[in-house]
Amino acid sequence: MKIEQIYTRCLAQGAYYIMSNGEAAIVDPLRETSAYLQRLEKDGVKLKYIFETHFHADFVSGHVDLSRATGAAIVYGPTAQPAFEAIVAEDEQIFTLGDITIKVLHTPGHTMESTTFLLIDENRKEHCIFSGDTLFLGDVGRPDLAQKATHLTEKELAGLLYESLMKKIMPLNDDVIVYPAHGAGSACGKNMMKETMDTLGHQKQVNYALNQPDKASFIEAVVDGLTPPPGYFGMNVAMNKTGYAQFENVLKKGMRPLNVIELQQAVELEGALLLDTRDNSIFYRGFVPGAVNIGINGDFAPWVGAMIVDVEQPIVLITDDGKEEECITRLSRVGFDNVYGYLQGGFNSWLTSGTSVDTVDRISAAQFAKEADMAKDMIVDVRRIGEYSAEHIENAWNFPLEYINNWISQLPTDTHFYLHCAGGYRSMIAASILQARGFRNFTEIEGGFNAIAGTSVPKTDYVCQSKMLQL
Repeated sequence: MKIEQIYTRCLAQGAYYIMSNGEAAIVDPLRETSAYLQRLEKDGVKLKYIFETHFHADFVSGHVDLSRATGAAIVYGPTAQPAFEAIVAEDEQIFTLGDITIKVLHTPGHTMESTTFLLIDENRKEHCIFSGDTLFLGDVGRPDLAQKATHLTEKELAGLLYESLMKKIMPLNDDVIVYPAHGAGSACGKNMMKETMDTLGHQKQVNYALNQPDKASFIEAVVDGLTPPPGYFGMNVAMNKTGYAQFENVLKKGMRPLNVIELQQAVELEGALLLDTRDNSIFYRGFVPGAVNIGINGDFAPWVGAMIVDVEQPIVLITDDGKEEECITRLSRVGFDNVYGYLQGGFNSWLTSGTSVDTVDRISAAQFAKEADMAKDMIVDVRRIGEYSAEHIENAWNFPLEYINNWISQLPTDTHFYLHCAGGYRSMIAASILQARGFRNFTEIEGGFNAIAGTSVPKTDYVCQSKMLQL
């Protein structure tokens, strides 16, 4: 028996490759399937099952393409209603894979079809669980995503999640390994650990949700502090449930080189969004006016999903040379399949064309400390609420980036303000969006709070509620 975790950091997502005696299974595969197919061929095994723990909201799974390529059966837990051919298993149904078995544990709560798969090894020992979004390390799945589909409240779903955990997961032996679908950084939970696997026994000790004294306490703890989910989640659920375009076709369509004139026509005639994926340290020096900067060297796909409201909007990419395919691939993982093309030659081709160039007013943390009036100047901190609460600049406003459409109207249009995040990645996203919408009255701080922390700028952990975005 072999179990391999295939972890994708930019999505904080774990897929799993299981192999036993000539047969293989994959749990929650990524959208692009070529790596799985190559691995199956190299190992000389046949893919028998594709196990899906639920209809994922934060990424598009590769289950449909993988099944089409291999003939493997897609397996969901009870109550799932996929629009394509699949096995909808019964609770406690057993699937044989080589010398091992995989048992279905229906664990509703995150979603109604959410299922944990229990692997029983060659010696009939319960070895591990693939817990999907039911149980994370340090956390459990958020119970608010399935409200519209079920007409249940988040507290009612949290109650179902409690019953699932207490009746199906907690009775398992402490040495059972937990393989979750996500880790720290995913929007599917709020308190996940940075580790990507653990023993159930350790989770029983450290996971706040598993240590609540009763059901009512569990419900209150799990729903407390939930923020609105990213806008693209609903579309990803629909794609995972009904199917999607083949990845190879999405890639082929997106790999269309455009010259400067064709790029301008795409914006004017097709309503295309210009997405510049270069590093923020390069972007601010010069970019195509109106372009939004979300760097490929970061949590690219989740931030695209959070920032771009319409997954159907045509996108034109501006990338470093050779990064076009990677960008299209990572966009497709979160359902953004409508890449119109990319600027051939990158930003340099725009620069040499003599067309106008935009820049962002960026200063160092040292310069900010020297010139800013902390008592009078408006300072906008776009980090998440938890980061801001831990420590922030005195009198700074906390407007988390993911809710920019909620707070952009609260910004002054005629008074200067400063903008920062933790390190510069998110504040440059915000800066590019602000400038695309006409704001020119701000300065972005290079290095963000990490750099500011080393200056004399006064900092505090006191939270003034009037300085925070009210969601």
